[in-house]
Amino acid sequence: MNIAIIGSGGREHAICQKIYESPLSKKIYCIPGNAGTAKIAVNLSINLNNFKKVLQVIKFYKIKLVIIGPEEPLVNGLSDFLRKHRIKVFGPNKYAAKLEGSKSFVKYICRKKNIPTAKFKICKNKNDVIQFLKKNKLPLVVKADGLAAGKGVAICNTKNQVLDFSNTIFKGKYKSSKKLVLEEYLDGEEASYFLVVDKETFKFFGTAQDHKRVYVNDKGPNTGGMGAYSPAPLITKKIENKIINKIVKPTLDYLKSKKKFYNGFLYVGLMIKNNEPYLIEYNVRMGDPECQVILPRLKTDFVKIILKTAENKLKRIKINWNKFKSMTIVICSKGYPGKYQNQIKIKNLEKLNLKRNEFIFHAGTILLNKILFSNGGRVLNITTLGNNFLLIRKNIIRLIKKINWKNGFFRKDIGWRVIKKQ
Repeated sequence: MNIAIIGSGGREHAICQKIYESPLSKKIYCIPGNAGTAKIAVNLSINLNNFKKVLQVIKFYKIKLVIIGPEEPLVNGLSDFLRKHRIKVFGPNKYAAKLEGSKSFVKYICRKKNIPTAKFKICKNKNDVIQFLKKNKLPLVVKADGLAAGKGVAICNTKNQVLDFSNTIFKGKYKSSKKLVLEEYLDGEEASYFLVVDKETFKFFGTAQDHKRVYVNDKGPNTGGMGAYSPAPLITKKIENKIINKIVKPTLDYLKSKKKFYNGFLYVGLMIKNNEPYLIEYNVRMGDPECQVILPRLKTDFVKIILKTAENKLKRIKINWNKFKSMTIVICSKGYPGKYQNQIKIKNLEKLNLKRNEFIFHAGTILLNKILFSNGGRVLNITTLGNNFLLIRKNIIRLIKKINWKNGFFRKDIGWRVIKKQ
């Protein structure tokens, strides 16, 4: 079977690798892909906003299954468009994708279905912000309503910070919207809970903890993710039951009541406080870099899971996991998440002799005349499996030192919370 993956990040390379391992895959196409996917798939450089061109390419290459990796094409309705043309797609419809595309939409569902979340106000102007400031203590969290590539959220410790960041959103810094969600700051520990969902059912698809801040000790601005580990011991069976019954089921029930059934990955971003889960956000796809630590732990044929989900037959498959723990550390371009240089040569990658449980997933990379260059802020994901998070991290740092990319930097403390508890 010919399979296409939409996207170009570390998540898509990890998905591509898992498809490559399946006997059900014949030829893999990545649209547009990166230097890592180019080794095991055919990269096709196409404008993802040109749906007709995407369809034309899918038909030309006789692609039977399409997996949409990133959020933007889902929010823009690519899955609806392809399904309308009888293409088998893994990824939610445009309405369901509002779970990520609009934070105010999620908060509306939370209010309607009594889903535990932070106290909030949807703000359309400065006066709305001032009203919330008067009634709530600092710090407060300001979130751009629409998509912002992981950079539209700020934890503000002063009133001026709240007003300044709110003002940048109202002025249209994030093109997706000019309104915001203002909410109380929940002091707890973050975790991510993943599901695969079809019209009839949903199944567990791993847990992870991500590190959003750019610098060691969780300092500096938010990024798309500096590293992650899986599983997240924080999510016990008792907490998992609360996540399912208080958060997931009410949300999916709401979508069903609108006859808008979910299909694809569902990422539940949580704050755990006093053993109670609170919904921070939904993502309508696998996380990045969480995907890079979850998929290497999967034993069941990935393509079988995707196919059964796309066909609304998820009930018929059992998903199995290996016993290993997993961690990834992201190598970023110097200057990220601010300004950084692209097209910096990356040497030494080919010299690495990776062992069975060691992976390098490309994110912001490109091949120019068969030479590897950087092509983004988050460049490479170094992932390792093992039995002990501290030893796993040491092994990853050893590999990073061997790569010795002078234009890159990384966080040396990924997994610090879980390592402290080991």
